[in-house]
Amino acid sequence: MSWLSRVRSGIPFLPKRQTAENLWHKCSKCGTMVFSKEWEENYSVCPRCNFHDRIGPKKRFEQLFDAAEYEVLPAPEVREDPLRFKARERYTEKLKEARAKTGDRDALINAKGKIGGHPVVVGVQNFAFMGGSMGVAVGAAIVAGIRAAIEARCPYVIFTASGGARMQEAILSLMQLPRTTVAISELREAGLPYIVVLTDPTTGGVTASYAMLGDVQIAEPGALIGFAGQRVIEQTIREKLPEGFQRAEYLLEHGMIDMVVSRGELKDKLALLISYLAPEAREAA
Repeated sequence: MSWLSRVRSGIPFLPKRQTAENLWHKCSKCGTMVFSKEWEENYSVCPRCNFHDRIGPKKRFEQLFDAAEYEVLPAPEVREDPLRFKARERYTEKLKEARAKTGDRDALINAKGKIGGHPVVVGVQNFAFMGGSMGVAVGAAIVAGIRAAIEARCPYVIFTASGGARMQEAILSLMQLPRTTVAISELREAGLPYIVVLTDPTTGGVTASYAMLGDVQIAEPGALIGFAGQRVIEQTIREKLPEGFQRAEYLLEHGMIDMVVSRGELKDKLALLISYLAPEAREAA
């Protein structure tokens, strides 16, 4: 073996899957560089500034369900592009892009499993899918998730993350507001809890409907929660809004929500709430 070969074999080259790009994660709020493994172990929360990064359904389910065991419920079949919407790009093409990017059928996924030993159905809205926008598919998924919870005699927990209604579906999107409200009423008539976890961001028509109808309203730290944007409100009322307006902590101080819970404590908090609100669910399981 030549001296060049010996030197080359002694250099600790990293495998391709462990390059500098994926060994580190840069916090999008404070810019701190965090080991990717540490970031994952800390529930995608910055250890320096406590910034709660946005996560999708798969990560959320793994963090919540006991032993990360759960069953994804099938997405309801709905008619795609009912209005044949076309702008610079066809709506059907936007859907294909979002599905390729996320691997999900639409912006809300349901799964069932156990949290703290309690059976529960959980719906997670994915902001990465067209901004978590609320269309017919999202409305149908919420109704399906609630009815699955009623059938299983267990609570329904929803994690909201949305920019509002889906413009490509116009009035059909807005019809999901009363549709989901009726489904929540069915859950209440069955005597089952409806728990909402507001994540960043939860805005628009989602906030005007199912996001604010929970028996218990929880929010993640720093989550943006509101109907209209801050700039729009300031232009309308011609006043400067207070610092932190529409953030979770501000809403807690003013009685809009019940609690702000860090992601690492969320599973235990949900298990405790379910034990209070649906103690019979564990016995039935």
